Amino acid sequence: MPKLKTHSGTKKRVHLTGCGKLKRRRASQSHNRIKKSRNLKRSYRRRVSVTTSDRRRLKKLIPYR
Repeated sequence: MPKLKTHSGTKKRVHLTGCGKLKRRRASQSHNRIKKSRNLKRSYRRRVSVTTSDRRRLKKLIPYR
């Protein structure tokens, strides 16, 4: 059985927690931040867990993590 390649873009963007969940950054935080509220900008700091529908697909892209 050959080794599986890890998707390099996914390993930079998704992090695995201790119990096996995947965490990602939120979108829409790089520009146009003046019009966004303070609470919304504060919520961009936190990482968000990946939805269950995307979790199976992303686990295939990072098999050895």
